[in-house]
Amino acid sequence: MSTTSKLRRDLRRRREIEEANREKAHASPVEPHAELRDQQRTLLAGVVRRDGEWVLGMDGRIAGQTTSAARVLALIMQAAELHERQGTPVRLVYSDALKDAAHAEAQADGLDFDAFKVQFAESLKKKS
Repeated sequence: MSTTSKLRRDLRRRREIEEANREKAHASPVEPHAELRDQQRTLLAGVVRRDGEWVLGMDGRIAGQTTSAARVLALIMQAAELHERQGTPVRLVYSDALKDAAHAEAQADGLDFDAFKVQFAESLKKKS
């Protein structure tokens, strides 16, 4: 192997590594805000915030995303209630930031969060 080909290969590898590092630096951070787990601590659902949107994940897939904290919190709470009704004890933990944003959003609509949850659940029933 010639010295110049080795230098070119090393230079190409260095550029590839630098490019990969630049891409990682530009990726938006994902902030975890809620998780729903069963008794075996298996993750059933979770909420993260990325690029200003709340993202709901279930069964290892993205179930949806929205700018509405109230909707995403209501959805994960509904999922918890559904598991409980089916006899699966679960534990839902969510951040104060998610809770505060959801309550503030509901108040902006003139409702407390519990009333918002009920209204949102009814709107989902009508759609199905």
